[in-house]
Amino acid sequence: MILILGGTGEARELASRVAAVSSLAGRVSKPALPVGEVRIGGFGGVDGLAQWLRANDVHAVVDATHPFARRITSNAFEACERVGVPFLILRRPGFTPQPGWRWVDSVAEAARDLPGTRVFLTTGRQDLAEFAACPQWFLARMVEPPEPPMPQRIEVLLSRGPFTVDGELELMRSREIDVLVTKDSGGAMTSAKLEAARQRGVPVVIVRRPPLPPAETVADVDAAVSWLGTAGA
Repeated sequence: MILILGGTGEARELASRVAAVSSLAGRVSKPALPVGEVRIGGFGGVDGLAQWLRANDVHAVVDATHPFARRITSNAFEACERVGVPFLILRRPGFTPQPGWRWVDSVAEAARDLPGTRVFLTTGRQDLAEFAACPQWFLARMVEPPEPPMPQRIEVLLSRGPFTVDGELELMRSREIDVLVTKDSGGAMTSAKLEAARQRGVPVVIVRRPPLPPAETVADVDAAVSWLGTAGA
């Protein structure tokens, strides 16, 4: 059996090309489901995942989770090392750096010294609490409704990509956005906001990706399919 740790477009594409079980974390109530068998929910940490790999005779694991799903990736790497199962990380390339971007190492760092007065925030609902004490007005876009704590001055926009440059330009214009805060998630689905920010001259604060464990890593689905072939899965 092949296990795909999913939740991304790359994971869904991979599941359409190989016979596998896809695992989703269950953080979104109505996720886009991949082709084939799907399980939803956590494994119970490293121990639980290692036990699941043994019990289900898993021959290879491909981690195609979000670039900021650090704990899942770390747990999967450790569990595969423990059980002796080949492990691959599939990560889309990050955004191409542009002049004027301010890079930070965490969402907390972005919130500590936040410029501007009207902020377009696209870091996700789980990070919203980091900005709760900030005095700025926020437009926060996410897939699921957030829970407190959150900034006092906020408009929540529930939406799922892909987004267009024209749509992002109109959003920034209508809300008078003067700073964009986002993560280096990469991919085409959410890159339009960066082009819109460039066209409007809006500064960008961007959170660097967390470091990866020392596992083999590929940047696209074709390479992941090739790796599965060489891994004998």
